[in-house]
Amino acid sequence: MHKFSREDRSRISDMGNLDESDSATLHTRSNNGKRENLTSNPQVPCDPMLIEHIRSDFLLQEMESDIPGPETPVMRPLFPRLKRIHEEPCHLECISDSPPLSSSKRVKSILDEGLGKGTHVNIVDLQGNRSKLITTSSANPVDSHCNRDSLILSSQKRLKASGNLGTGKETSADVSEAVNSKFEWLNPSSIRDANRRRPNDPLFDKRTLYIPPDEMKKMSASQKQYWTVKCQYMDIVLFFKVGKFYELYELDAEIGQKELDWKMTVSGVGKCRQVGISEAGIDDAVGKLTARGYKVGRMEQLETSEQAKARGASSVIQRKLVHVSTPSTVTDGSVGPDAVHLLAIKEGNGRMENGSIIYAFAFLDYAALKVWVGSLCDDASCAALGALVMQVSPREIIYECEGLSKETLKALTKYASAGSTRTQLTPVTLGPEFLDASSVRKSIHSKGFFKGSSKPWSSAFDFTADPDLVLCALGGLLGHMCRMMLGDALRNGEILSYHVYKSCLRMDGQTLVNLEIFGNNADGGPSGTLFKYLDHCTTSSGKRLLKRWICHPLKDIEDINDRLNVVEGLIKNSGISSIISEYLRRLPDIERLLGRVKASIGASSTLLLPFIGEKLLKQQIKTFGSLIRGLRVGIDLLLILQREDHGILSLPKFASVPTLNELDDLLNQFEAAMEDDFPNYQDHNIKESDVKTLAVLVELFSVRVTDWSQVIHALNCVDVLQSFATIATVSCGTTCRPIFHPTKTSSKASSNRGGDGGEGSPVLHMKGLWHPYAIGENGNSTVPNDVCLGEDKDSGTSYPCSLLLTGPNMGGKSTLLRATCLAVILAQLGCYVPCETCVLSPADIIFTRLGATDRIMSGESTFFVECSETASVLQNATCDSIVLLDELGRGTSTFDGYAIAYAVFRHLVEKVGCRLLFATHYHPLTKEFACHPRVNLQHMACMLNMKPNSNDGQEKNLVFLYRLASGACPESYGLQVALMAGVSRPIVDAASEAAQRMKIIISKNFKSSEGRCKFSSLHEGWMKTLLALSKTTSSGSASSDGCWDEDASDTLLCLWLELKNFYSKRPRVHVAM
Repeated sequence: MHKFSREDRSRISDMGNLDESDSATLHTRSNNGKRENLTSNPQVPCDPMLIEHIRSDFLLQEMESDIPGPETPVMRPLFPRLKRIHEEPCHLECISDSPPLSSSKRVKSILDEGLGKGTHVNIVDLQGNRSKLITTSSANPVDSHCNRDSLILSSQKRLKASGNLGTGKETSADVSEAVNSKFEWLNPSSIRDANRRRPNDPLFDKRTLYIPPDEMKKMSASQKQYWTVKCQYMDIVLFFKVGKFYELYELDAEIGQKELDWKMTVSGVGKCRQVGISEAGIDDAVGKLTARGYKVGRMEQLETSEQAKARGASSVIQRKLVHVSTPSTVTDGSVGPDAVHLLAIKEGNGRMENGSIIYAFAFLDYAALKVWVGSLCDDASCAALGALVMQVSPREIIYECEGLSKETLKALTKYASAGSTRTQLTPVTLGPEFLDASSVRKSIHSKGFFKGSSKPWSSAFDFTADPDLVLCALGGLLGHMCRMMLGDALRNGEILSYHVYKSCLRMDGQTLVNLEIFGNNADGGPSGTLFKYLDHCTTSSGKRLLKRWICHPLKDIEDINDRLNVVEGLIKNSGISSIISEYLRRLPDIERLLGRVKASIGASSTLLLPFIGEKLLKQQIKTFGSLIRGLRVGIDLLLILQREDHGILSLPKFASVPTLNELDDLLNQFEAAMEDDFPNYQDHNIKESDVKTLAVLVELFSVRVTDWSQVIHALNCVDVLQSFATIATVSCGTTCRPIFHPTKTSSKASSNRGGDGGEGSPVLHMKGLWHPYAIGENGNSTVPNDVCLGEDKDSGTSYPCSLLLTGPNMGGKSTLLRATCLAVILAQLGCYVPCETCVLSPADIIFTRLGATDRIMSGESTFFVECSETASVLQNATCDSIVLLDELGRGTSTFDGYAIAYAVFRHLVEKVGCRLLFATHYHPLTKEFACHPRVNLQHMACMLNMKPNSNDGQEKNLVFLYRLASGACPESYGLQVALMAGVSRPIVDAASEAAQRMKIIISKNFKSSEGRCKFSSLHEGWMKTLLALSKTTSSGSASSDGCWDEDASDTLLCLWLELKNFYSKRPRVHVAM
């Protein structure tokens, strides 16, 4: 078997790709600096964590200054200045039995032992619970600015404060000193941004801080290192590396105290507030802060104390901000299976001719190192923008200050809070982020971004509505990443185009919320959602692909049937399903592993950093070894699926990779190389040559990165289709394969006549439909029902395309509506649907208007929300759409609400002709459309049972049957539901009497009310049309060809059907002769 030769590796190394960063070249790190020797004791073994509680005495050796500390709102309640604690427990068994000492003895111990160079200082707290050993060196010329006298003085003050706190006798002078210590330029009354703007300025940049030059001059070299960086990154929590400790100062110290329960100390020469943690606990601390929404940066030491000393006795250790962890760019194992996205939004200037507005966007999955770009046109409802936010589920949205309209911000706020994912909205002031299109192009070329794409990066913009605007959004994303010191990884990233709606079943943001696709309406969590129901995937990357499929159900019948063929084959062939499950369980998250490996290309300079380089190198070796092992499992599975005679005809379309055999041979070579160079890659002992060796292997591997991505995508498809098959197998109810009929084009021009049962007319017939994850009170699945809309030519059955649904409150109307839409989504995903039989034509759009909600923070009432959602339906629905309207018009007065419901329903029935499910409590609507040929009246059945032990025999219980029955429901039984909800009997009785009186009054004064049922206003409209037509024809003003059109024919036909139905129901009268 061929292996990579040493010559191959040296040749790759000579190409100069091992270090693409602009960092200075560093030597192999050393751990024998003076700073590290502070925690070593050859006689008494001690963990570095043992010195945690007295580190504050020596913390500001790097931060000497006479500037007082700041006062901030978080600091105003006085915090004890006793000691700092950290999350990790200290194991102090070796010295825990030390006897307590008086404060005078402790001071004497420090005075006696602290004078000597390199001697140990033993400090025991007042209670004698724990003691600390520390080795000090007052003569250390590097990175140390506290002399012996200041050290002793600060120790004496600490011991005095500790004694006072221990006895509850802290002096007022100490309290006053702690409260008044501050940097004036950090005071809320004086703080300014880098451009000296105050917080009340609209252009105030909260990310920056103005520090007066005179104050900077007073600082020590280490203080200048910290504040030079911190003043440009006020929006991040900045850890400052000091020897083997990471420290937080001032405002960041407040965050450390608040979030991590660390004790804050106010001591040292500069009276600078600080908290901190050792090297052993920094990763855990950063993870906790990031999980709580903070951006966290680290200023690392670029050299050891010996290297700094070699540059001069007064030299300070060089430090640099090398990495910022953010909630939207996490890559470690704690992130979970869900994709983590960072989204940048750019709004176009002005509206288009049709009133729509263009949005450009770019979003990033940093763990997978993929960027998507695109644009969308939206109306005033911002429904498409909501769909984007719901599909992407970003952890953070960045946008340009003053660059979004109020309506856009309202929509982002609404949909960002719709799910369980915590989303940050981050405005960015004018600066290097959102540049113009030409500047972004130059930046991409100069920095070499997106070399990992299989196509030129510009091809991702080919199908966007406004490429320059999309480039601006991409520039905002790239600028933000570069500011977070994460831009270098994007050199090997992949850029792709993203379409919110193209070639798929369209569901806007409100529909995704109403149907509870990803988050339930109770707490926004995944329980009781379509995604939870479908998610039987084994791999994390399969779960992420499943979500993308749910966001974009198919419209092409051939593509849908290809998926259904695989699902059906997996259901019938349980053997191949078991093999697939066995292999998938052995797969790690190879998609993210590939992203980490791509991010490490050309980043070898980071591995040379002292103290952390070895740790990073071990992580990279483990990541690469895990990826190679995972790919071996995956390729073996794909080879089995290609060779196995499983009889699943469409499976090769999803599981085949054109270069699979070639990749199999190449992977064997990588496995042999890893066996030689890193046999124990899980816990490899680092050697000096490992940096170069790993870099060569990664460089060779990255040549075929596109092919490896195809392998991963094929495995994800197999995982999702296997999940679909599992659902059909373990489902608690009957499921079936849907049958699709072709439909005519989804254009408004072709839908003027509506659903008349012509060739290619929309159809939706489902027998025994049940809600896929709604559970009844008895623990069983919901009652199955038949939903029939349109004409099925195969069976010869024909029904109206519109269903007018009535029924009691809580009778199951909304559940039936949701179940219908969910079944359509499942069918067009290529999944089995929850019913006995299902025949449908593909839908192009699903619209929903469900429930009563308002947007108080946006100043939008319940009725306004209803109308805005309805307006989107009226503007965009086609004859191929499916529309759900539940209780439209209930947010306003009875007559206004009824008028809106009537007009909207009639328009959708007669002008659009879509498949419509319209639930209402306006019972006069059932009289208006009782005999309409395109409307079917049905209701959710219920019954009234005599209540046992009733005193007067009049009390009845309302029993919900949850069964769909023909005809209209006589009433909504709201009074019975009020009793069930706990409204007292006297109140309900009074309401019943009032209802009867109102019904009598209304029936006498309004002919179109409940009492008028034989001839509706709709029929009057038809009669008026015929009268006008007859007058036009009789006057001879127009020829018969010019006035007799299809609308007149439909009107005459409807009237004829109505009259025929009316007279056919009348009893025959027999006349005696």
